[in-house]
Amino acid sequence: MSGNPTPVDKDLLVGQHTDASLDATIGDIILDQSRHNEPQVKTPIKGLMSSPWQIMFGIGFLLVNVLLLSITMLIWNGIGVWGNNQPVGWGFDIVNFVWWIGIGHAGTLISAVLLLLRQRWRNSINRMAEAMTIFAVMCAGLYPLLHTGRPWVAYWLFPYPNWLGMWPQFRSPLVWDVFAVSTYMTVSILFWFVGLIPDFATLRDRAKSKFAQFAFAGLSMGWRGSAKHWHRYEHASIMLAGISTPLVLSVHTIVSFDFAMGIVPGWNVTIFPPYFVAGAVFAGFAMVITFAIPLRKIYKLEGLITMKHFDWMAKVMLATGLIVFYGYIMEVFYAYYSGVPFETALLHNRIALKDAPYSWAFWTLILTNGVIPQLMWVPKFRQNMTVLLIVSTSISIGMWFERYVIIPISLTRDYVPGAFGFYSPTLWDFGMFLGTIGLFIFLMFLFVRFLPMINIFEMKELLHQKTHDHGHDEDHASGQPEEVLS
Repeated sequence: MSGNPTPVDKDLLVGQHTDASLDATIGDIILDQSRHNEPQVKTPIKGLMSSPWQIMFGIGFLLVNVLLLSITMLIWNGIGVWGNNQPVGWGFDIVNFVWWIGIGHAGTLISAVLLLLRQRWRNSINRMAEAMTIFAVMCAGLYPLLHTGRPWVAYWLFPYPNWLGMWPQFRSPLVWDVFAVSTYMTVSILFWFVGLIPDFATLRDRAKSKFAQFAFAGLSMGWRGSAKHWHRYEHASIMLAGISTPLVLSVHTIVSFDFAMGIVPGWNVTIFPPYFVAGAVFAGFAMVITFAIPLRKIYKLEGLITMKHFDWMAKVMLATGLIVFYGYIMEVFYAYYSGVPFETALLHNRIALKDAPYSWAFWTLILTNGVIPQLMWVPKFRQNMTVLLIVSTSISIGMWFERYVIIPISLTRDYVPGAFGFYSPTLWDFGMFLGTIGLFIFLMFLFVRFLPMINIFEMKELLHQKTHDHGHDEDHASGQPEEVLS
């Protein structure tokens, strides 16, 4: 019949489910009544760190303290505690900024683009990916703010008529970054919160404690599930998805302009915008898989986050990884084809096995981003959780090395031989980086504990659609006309 919804792939929701069981499976991770069912592991110290959640939260908390110590040292002594020097004015700070922004890209792609394309395999992973987007952008935002050395006067950079008479240079891509990233962050938070409203209402109705009822009632904003509420929700979601979709392309494109518009060997190439966008989606999906695999195991969500989801994510990683690898080949081609001595010297500095101090970083990048992801061509490997976890972790490492190769290594060899230098990160560079990883883990596990990591109402919609399709299959098998059966 025309007008019927698109059939649902039965592999997207495995097992016997009802609306009530979905509420319990997802909601009881958060509500007080679930604490007795939380997975337990044996630890040497009885009663301390007694669950996987507590272990990961504790690791995140410890690393957040490392971050606070690193920031304190930075503000007290200045950015000289970092390894930045002349000519390498950009070091770990911008490497990590670009890396974190890239990790946040999968959330927007899964939430917005796949929503507009009506891809139902997004339903189980979109909430987790959206949370990762917001937390990754928060980690990224620390770096440019602290890189100024005086974060307490960062408002001088804002475009408003101030008494100092200082205005930003709007022809600089660094200023474009401010607008692109802040817009991306704002729209991502709005999209995330709007999607949570129906689930807040579900938690409000299931909560036993007065505090939880009051908190979720406020967050649900009076949601009653009426036709008018759903109508407004659908319009808001489509509108925000439409706004978010261009951001998938624009944000990392503008980040790439920081380099493509710079007169530095290895930077001023036109392939950077699509190359950076593909790399961001590549890294983002890798991080989603890295978190989804252990959370799926810990909270027994195998029926909701199925092998089909991992298979699709692995295919997206493979496709974007091939684009990224093509970018690496083009960088080598541009350097040789240009005939510019400084470009070829930089290429030699990257890839030569002898007399090239940074070649280890380049070949690590090729191994982790180019060679290991090719395992995803094999269907059995896409269905193997151990292989997927190894590949996704490899990609996260490789994408960091990609930024390291592009930024500080390029800056060590400028067009002025008298300005040649070397770059070596310091203890506080590593402390800041590990601290932001800890902040990300800390925020992610707070999210897992207090907000639904899977979209409850979309899983119910998937269940009903699956039941509807199954009913039609039985009707057709019986040989009865649809008009009679309806």
